[in-house]
Order: sequence, then C-alpha cells, then structure tokens
Amino acid sequence: MVDEVNAVVVALIMVIGACFSLLAALGLLRFPDLYTRMHAASKAGTIGSGLLLFAAGLHSLDGAIFARAIAGFVFFVLTAPISAHLLAKAAHQAGYRMTKLSVIDQLPQKEEARRH
Repeated sequence: MVDEVNAVVVALIMVIGACFSLLAALGLLRFPDLYTRMHAASKAGTIGSGLLLFAAGLHSLDGAIFARAIAGFVFFVLTAPISAHLLAKAAHQAGYRMTKLSVIDQLPQKEEARRH
C-alpha cells in the first residue's frame, strides 16, 4: 500500500515538474528577447527541475539519497534566479536592447538616481 501511494505521489510530482520544464522550454522558444527568455528559464525551469529532483529523491525511499536531493533542490532554487538576474544585468550593461514590446526599462533610471 505504501509503495503504491509513493508511486502515485512521485508520478504526480514528476508530471507537474515536467509541465513546468515544458513551459520554460516554450518560453525560451517563444519570448522575443533575452530578458523575457531568461525570466522563463529562471522561474519555470527552476521549479520544474527542482520538482523533478525532489521526485527522484522521494522515489529512492532512501534517507541519504532524499537528503541529497533536497540539498540539490535548495541549492538550485537559491542560485538559479540570482545567476539569471546577474546575467540579465550584465547583458543590459553590455548594451543588449529590450524588445519594443517591453513597456519600460527602469534600470537606467535607477543607475542615474544612484549616481546623484
């Protein structure tokens, strides 16, 4: 009975994680510029990959493997959005322009306010 419940829970988490990963991949293909693509990859991709890692650890039914999976999940959730933010800021400073669909670019205003 416990094995069946574990299998159903793991399957459900894997399907949800795979859906988030699919959304991240679609965002990379469909969004118009670097910044929106990076947003899709960092948000949906982090959640999807984290859920898949969590499901793999849960499926193992081993405490040590589950602890490593949780540690990897936490590390991934903490580092992926920060690295995407830093890459987007570096791209902006290098002069990579936003698409015309973007409403406003607030970074130059913040940098000018910081100088004064």
